Amino acid sequence: MTTLVRGRGWAKTHPLAMDAALATAVLICMVIGSLATPNGPHGPTWGARTPDGPSLVLMVAGATALVFRRRAPWSVLAATCAAAIAELLTGGTRDPVVMSAVIALFTVAARTDRSTTWRIGLVTMAGLTGVAMLSGPLPWYAQENIGIFAWTGMAAAAGDAVRSRRAFVAAIRERAERAERTREEEARRRVAEERLRIARDLHDVVAHHIALVNVQAGVAAHVMDKRPDQAKEALAHVRDASRSALNELRATVGLLRQTGDPEAPTEPAPGLHRLDELVDTFRNAGLPVEVALGQIGLDLPAAVDLAAFRIIQEALTNVQKHAGAAAKAEVSVVRVGPNVEVTVLDDGPGAEKGDKDEAGHGDGGGHGLIGMRERVGALGGRCSAGPRYGGGFRVHAILPVTAKGGTA
Repeated sequence: MTTLVRGRGWAKTHPLAMDAALATAVLICMVIGSLATPNGPHGPTWGARTPDGPSLVLMVAGATALVFRRRAPWSVLAATCAAAIAELLTGGTRDPVVMSAVIALFTVAARTDRSTTWRIGLVTMAGLTGVAMLSGPLPWYAQENIGIFAWTGMAAAAGDAVRSRRAFVAAIRERAERAERTREEEARRRVAEERLRIARDLHDVVAHHIALVNVQAGVAAHVMDKRPDQAKEALAHVRDASRSALNELRATVGLLRQTGDPEAPTEPAPGLHRLDELVDTFRNAGLPVEVALGQIGLDLPAAVDLAAFRIIQEALTNVQKHAGAAAKAEVSVVRVGPNVEVTVLDDGPGAEKGDKDEAGHGDGGGHGLIGMRERVGALGGRCSAGPRYGGGFRVHAILPVTAKGGTA
C-alpha cells in the first residue's frame, strides 16, 4: 500500500515522464498489432504481414504526440486523428494508428465539459469511421471499421466518466473542508460567547460586592470612635459581602476548570429565588429598597432567571454608587404575556461621574449598562436605561420566557 501511494505521488509530480511511458507502451502495442492479421482461419495470425515504412512513421508520430497530451490535448487530438486518417487513406497497415487517436480523445473528454465531449466524440467517431468505410478495400460493414467506431465511442464515454468522478471527489473534498471551517468558526464563536458571559458575570459580582464593601467600610470608619457597635455591625456586613464575593467568584471561575479538576461548582446559578437575599445586602448597606414580585411562575429558563437577577444586581449597585445617600430604589418583576419585565427605579439626583452612561448616570466609562444590554440582547429581549422625568433613573428590561440564547 505504501509503495502504491508513493507511486501515485510520483506520477502526479512527474506527469511528462508518465505520458512518455504511456506513449512508449502505445507505440509497442501498435507495432505488435501491425504484425498480426486479425481475420485468420483460426483467429489472429502472427507474422503474416510486416508494417511498411510510412506506417511506422505514422505510428511513431502518433505515439510521440501523446507525450504532450496533457499540455495541449486539442492539438494532440488533431495530430493523432490526422495520422490515423493518413494511414487509412494510404491503405497501409490497418487500424493500429487509430489507437493513439483513441487515447487523445480520452484525454480531451477527461478535461472538458460533457456537451463538448459528446460533440467532439461524435465528430471523431464519424470522421474516422467514415474514412475507414470509404477508403479501405474491406466492405464498409467490416468488423475493423465497426471497431474504430466502438473504440472511439468508448474513449469519449470513459473520459467523461473520469471527469465526472474527479468533479465528484473535488466536490466532496470541498464540502468536507467547508464543514471543517464551519466547525472551527462555530467553536471560535462559542468560545467568544463564553468569554463574554464569564466577563459579564465577573463584572457583576465584583462591582456589586465591592460597592457594598466600600460603603460599609466607609460607615465603619465614620462611626468607629463614637459608635463602635455600629462600626462592628458594618464590618460584619463587610465580611459577609466579601465571603459572598469570594463564593461567587469561585463558582464563576470554576467554569474554566478542565475535566477532572477538583471542586467543580455544584451550587445552582443565582436567580430570582435569591432576590430577597440580594435586596437585604443593599438594605444592610443603607439603601432602602422596595420589591414588587408578581406571579412570574416557576417555568423560567435558567438563562432568563440568571439575566433578571444580574440586571437587578447591577442596577441596584449603580443606585448605591451614584444615586446619593438619600436615594431610594424600587424593584419590580412581573410576567406580561410571554415576557418577564424587570424594572428598577431610583429617585436620587445622580452623580457627575461614575459607572453610569448617557442619561445622567455619569460618563459611561464602566461596563454595567453595556453588560445589561448584551445579556438582554443575547436572549432576544430589549433593555432601556435612562433618567426619569423629575429626577432619578430607570432601568427596564423585557426578557422573553422562550429565550433565543442558551446562556446569559
